[in-house]
Amino acid sequence: MDLVISVPEYCVGEGLKFAWDDDFEIEMEVGPTEVLIKANRAGLTSLARHLLTLAQQGVHQGSHLHLTADQEIESQIDLVLERVEKD
Repeated sequence: MDLVISVPEYCVGEGLKFAWDDDFEIEMEVGPTEVLIKANRAGLTSLARHLLTLAQQGVHQGSHLHLTADQEIESQIDLVLERVEKD
C-alpha cells in the first residue's frame, strides 16, 4: 500500500508551514516509564506530515512544532517536536 502525504515545502525566509488534516484527534498520556500517543487516522497523518516537514532539507536545527495541551493535543502536558543535527 502506498500512501501519499503532501508536505508544505520549506522556503528559507518564510518559515515552516504545518498543515492539519480535518477532524484530527491526538491524545498523549505520560506514565512513569512511557509516553503513549493515540490518534485517529487524521491525527496520525498530520503527525507524519509534521515530522516530514521538520525533516526537509534546509530546515535548521532547533526548528520545532509545539503541540499545546488541550489545544492541538489532548494531554496534561505539551509535546514539542524538534529538529536536531548530530555530527
